[in-house]
Amino acid sequence: MPEGHTLHRLATALDEAFAGQPVRASSPQGRFTESAALVDGRVLESAQAYGKHLFLVFGDGPALDVVHVHLGLYGRFDVHRDVTEVPDPVGQVRLRLTGAAAYADLRGATACELLTAAERDAVLARLGPDPLRPDADPGVAWERVRRSRAPVAGLLMDQSVVAGIGNVYRAELLYRHRVDPFRPGRSLRARQWREMWDDLVALMQDGVRTGRIDTVRPEHLTDAELEHEGPRRGHSYVYRRAGEPCRVCHRRVRTQVLQARNLYWCAMCQRRYRGTA
Repeated sequence: MPEGHTLHRLATALDEAFAGQPVRASSPQGRFTESAALVDGRVLESAQAYGKHLFLVFGDGPALDVVHVHLGLYGRFDVHRDVTEVPDPVGQVRLRLTGAAAYADLRGATACELLTAAERDAVLARLGPDPLRPDADPGVAWERVRRSRAPVAGLLMDQSVVAGIGNVYRAELLYRHRVDPFRPGRSLRARQWREMWDDLVALMQDGVRTGRIDTVRPEHLTDAELEHEGPRRGHSYVYRRAGEPCRVCHRRVRTQVLQARNLYWCAMCQRRYRGTA
């Protein structure tokens, strides 16, 4: 599932392609036809990301309507700019936006719905702070973490605690701070949490800039990784490296299913928490 940095990149791409101009909206697939008709021809004021949610804002005041998109596991929203001709839709296009010199096709999304401003606000009220937003308050997330006996690895994936973290950032953040993923949230200290939060902000901002998740410090990269040129995937410490040697201690990276998602960690670098909570 796309993580928060991907949605913020997408919001920027949609903003640059369509914001401030009338946009044609249609649903070639047919599942969003009635709602698309209600925003067709209206000015797209802005595209905004919050966690893993995308909001396309049309109008303002009482006339404000919001297209809410959640990509889920299989969704894609492809933006094509500087086009002279818009091709016929290919595949199951839930929503197509067309501007003066751009078009964008949404496919496979878990959610694509037209909301009022109040309904949009209700969605936001269920979410924790988004590390990529300037108004994010880490203290709000900390209040939820410090009261919970749940494993910190589970709390980090809870969008009501922190919005935008997915499986990659969860595993990598815990490794970088040598935190046992099964440690109860309430056993963390405020300073630990703030250090993790600040690191998460920096990692996700880098993800927005590069379009990939890179979490490995230069001193832990191999010579081949340092010398590689051209497109590549992000480098990780433990994510999807089960059975491979830890980059630091060389112990085999472990994996286990936690809350229906694969968790990755190093039992040596992230020693089991033995305290009480």
